[in-house]
Amino acid sequence: MSKLRDILRLCATAGSLAALGALAGCNFLPASGPYTSEIQNNRKDTDGFNYKLVPMGAEAVRVLSFQEREGLIGTFRGDQRPPPRVKVGMGDEVAVSIFEASSGGLFIPAEAASRAGNFVDIPRQTVDNNGNISVPYAGLIKAVGREPAQIEAEIVERLRNRAIEPQAVVSVTQQRSSWVTVIGETSGSIKFPLRSTGERVLDAVGQAGSLANKGYDTFLTLQRNGREGTISFNRLIREPANNVYLQPGDTIYIYARARKFLAFGASGAQGEFAFGDDTVTLSQALAKAGGLSDGQADPQSVFMFRMEARSTLERMGVDVSDVPPGAGRVPTIYTVNLGDPTGFLLASKVYMRDKDIIYISNAGAVDLAKFLQIVLLAATTAREIGDAQNVLVP
Repeated sequence: MSKLRDILRLCATAGSLAALGALAGCNFLPASGPYTSEIQNNRKDTDGFNYKLVPMGAEAVRVLSFQEREGLIGTFRGDQRPPPRVKVGMGDEVAVSIFEASSGGLFIPAEAASRAGNFVDIPRQTVDNNGNISVPYAGLIKAVGREPAQIEAEIVERLRNRAIEPQAVVSVTQQRSSWVTVIGETSGSIKFPLRSTGERVLDAVGQAGSLANKGYDTFLTLQRNGREGTISFNRLIREPANNVYLQPGDTIYIYARARKFLAFGASGAQGEFAFGDDTVTLSQALAKAGGLSDGQADPQSVFMFRMEARSTLERMGVDVSDVPPGAGRVPTIYTVNLGDPTGFLLASKVYMRDKDIIYISNAGAVDLAKFLQIVLLAATTAREIGDAQNVLVP
């Protein structure tokens, strides 16, 4: 019997320790992730600086929604130019024709009555490395960075006192400087010159051929003068404002990226889930993951993990003074209270991003049930040991 008392005393001690561990929020009990209290109180990232815990309220949702709307029109907000006025560039081939009011002038001889027209065509020439073209009796004319009309005006001004009421016509016969390049996952990459009527992003995509992947998994990145903006193909089709005019030197990169998010904790299903559409809201993502487990989840403790842009947090009013200045993105955990009906409305306005993580914490009653199961198991084991002891020791 003494052995039985020792065993029961040991079980009682273990039960007390388990209770203390559960109350202290430690990892004594099995769980699929951190407790709510650990997320709220332990804000140290593995890299050594704080992650930000941001309640998903109306202001946070407003900022996040604005971020999603930016697209190309937002990235190039100060560069919404109309069709570009194509200018002459280095390497372009230029044709120059000079007209005079009557024969007997600098270019049209007196006996030219028999020839058709009162003009002369200067042989076509390529804009040299210094950006000039050469016109007889006018000398070197600066061409790079100027429109044909500006070049015409300078030629006329230089010939005014030598030719009879001169006029000039300048045209670009081969454009080799105002190129746009389209590369990536299409039926064929292409490089083409811009027309004076203007080319938009979708015009360039059309010239490159058909897409190699589904529209919602296809993205376009427009690079311009050291800046770049990215947008999904379906969104580009859906929002004409993002179909901006192209400018000389632009590059469009087309690629496929199957966007996914992860779900852990007290959700109906855990794992990796593909977006399968152009956009997926947080509420849709929760539904894809099977929703909240009715017998396990704490609806007030739904979390979304992501690396958020520092500027986005600043617009929300989050203090980022403790984040190193060079950190463009900050580890961020958004807290969502689905115990409040407005939480569902807010979640329906927040769009998921690639590699976002959803974590749903257990309700407190679940941990209590786990603890009681452990105590019950210990008591049952002790009773069975006692019964066996009574059998073995008459």
